[in-house]
Amino acid sequence: MGIDINGRTKITGLFGYPVEHTLSPAMHNAAFQELDLNYCYVPFLVHPDYLASAVKAITALNLAGVNVTVPHKEKVLPLLDEIHEEASFIGAVNTIVNSEGRLIGYNTDGRGFMQSLSEKSIAIEGKDIIIIGAGGASRAISYYLSQKAKALYLYDIDTGKVGKLVSDLKQIRNNVSTAEDVSVIERFHIIVNATPLGLKKEDPLPLNTSLLREEQTVCDLIYKKTPLLEAASKKGCTTIDGLGMLLWQGVFAFELWTGKKPPTEIMRDALMNSIK
Repeated sequence: MGIDINGRTKITGLFGYPVEHTLSPAMHNAAFQELDLNYCYVPFLVHPDYLASAVKAITALNLAGVNVTVPHKEKVLPLLDEIHEEASFIGAVNTIVNSEGRLIGYNTDGRGFMQSLSEKSIAIEGKDIIIIGAGGASRAISYYLSQKAKALYLYDIDTGKVGKLVSDLKQIRNNVSTAEDVSVIERFHIIVNATPLGLKKEDPLPLNTSLLREEQTVCDLIYKKTPLLEAASKKGCTTIDGLGMLLWQGVFAFELWTGKKPPTEIMRDALMNSIK
């Protein structure tokens, strides 16, 4: 049975460019249906030139809220009425809530990543961790990882970007450092790829996988089995793809919009079916 759209339906959705690949409508609409909530989730193709107009339309059309994806996560901040603390630090918003006409920006990516580790019983406390990449996703997860890890290292070929992130993180924790390179990858308990490397078949590996040890955990924020994860599996490492992070950031966004806890397994099944 499909969603019954009527005059009382509350609309949520996604602002991005492009949006054709998104899996979010499947998981959110499945959850709305399961809980019999009169909500609907729609992807909106928002060209960067029209982002400000699109944000104004959230209030004008009385949308309940939207997710925000590339390339709008950073540029949307000055267009909102209020920014939640973690989103302000991260410098990116992935969820907007329309609270009686006031638009509040949140970032649920970092919490989503942490929950994806938790459900796999992967402990962070006392661990040495490296994140490869210093973009928006790295900022989101490093905000949380730095608060629990023994030591957090960040690497990026853009030394200016990684230097800025390390400097920002040191304002809240003193256990964060820049990694000069990734040639000593074997010293870390947890390795996170937060770069796009692995999206395309021709992409190089982000690190030398021959150095991996079976006691290590390797995470890739890309939500598919990347060459990095395949190589890490062959070395006996524990591996985690980005699907869990995608699921849980959506779970937390759902709660912000509706005030209700969603059926997580229904959302997970919808994601898996969409990928298949």
